[in-house]
Amino acid sequence: MPILDQNSFEFISRGTDYSRRVGIRLGTLLQTGDVICLEGDLGSGKTVLVQGMAAGWGSLDRVTSPTFVLENLYRRLDGGKFHHLDAYRLQDAKEAAELDLQENIDTGPLVIEWADRISAALPKEHLWVSLRIVDENQRDLIFTARGSYYKALLEKFRMRIYGGL
Repeated sequence: MPILDQNSFEFISRGTDYSRRVGIRLGTLLQTGDVICLEGDLGSGKTVLVQGMAAGWGSLDRVTSPTFVLENLYRRLDGGKFHHLDAYRLQDAKEAAELDLQENIDTGPLVIEWADRISAALPKEHLWVSLRIVDENQRDLIFTARGSYYKALLEKFRMRIYGGL
């Protein structure tokens, strides 16, 4: 278990509804250009978290894991785009680069499941989320900001989760 610093915070989810609600709160903050990287074992709740993020961002589309299609696109009524990439089937960062991640980043928030598989292709600054299975219902989520923009985003997100001091 990593030691948390001012660039990280931990959230213990007691079930899928909790994880989805945390995702909703994060989703309300997402903007074009944001990159959210998810890592965790199968069943750790990555797609559930993305379901919440897309809903909080404003999409009414059904969110599913894009494991076999690599990428899903969700939309808002105003035409905004939310990109959901699954890197599980990608061999390496070079293969990810062929997907033109920058185009996705330029046109909406980009959320990447299995981001650890393509870390060399990712922008240096992003929000990293590690999900760990504790038991059948409980998940441990650690959010880590990489870069000053994401540090500010993480602080806003922390306030949405825990409120003021």
